[in-house]
Amino acid sequence: MTLSSAPSAAPAAVSAVPLRVPSVRPATDADDAFMEELHAIAFGPGRFAKTAYRIRERFKIDPSLSLVAEVEGTACGSVWMTPISIGGKNGWMLGPLATHPNFRKLGAGKLLAREVTSRAMERGDGEFVMLVGDRDYYCPLGWEPTIPGNIVFPGPVDPTRVLVFADDKSLATSLSGPISAWQQG
Repeated sequence: MTLSSAPSAAPAAVSAVPLRVPSVRPATDADDAFMEELHAIAFGPGRFAKTAYRIRERFKIDPSLSLVAEVEGTACGSVWMTPISIGGKNGWMLGPLATHPNFRKLGAGKLLAREVTSRAMERGDGEFVMLVGDRDYYCPLGWEPTIPGNIVFPGPVDPTRVLVFADDKSLATSLSGPISAWQQG
């Protein structure tokens, strides 16, 4: 049998694995139990002692900037934003941002971070979004490191993890002062 007359091999069967693509929607009151359980899983009981939690106790989250990620109709992640002011400039503190362990590596966390930041900045009434997080995760999304110690928190944080997203790229190095309540114009 020559090569030209050899029977052709049947094409390998391709398994149809549905893509698990996250989507984002506004959070509702019906999501409260999911978000509380998600935060317990993601951050454990120590979350209540974190400085970021103290900020959210003092300055309530903005429910219009609370989002939930879903995959195939199942809630899998969430993010909140807290209105704050630093040095007389209004902005938001992003977080907590969490994705359920069963849905990690699908892009839900990055989608939530991008979407909530975009929605906040499009309003035009705040100049920045600040967070405490991993540079490797957030800097490729547009966040920039601040000058360590410039932003004063009401408790301990690792100053090398304080990042800012702003249209004005100089804000990451010039933003300075204690975190306080949103300044009314």
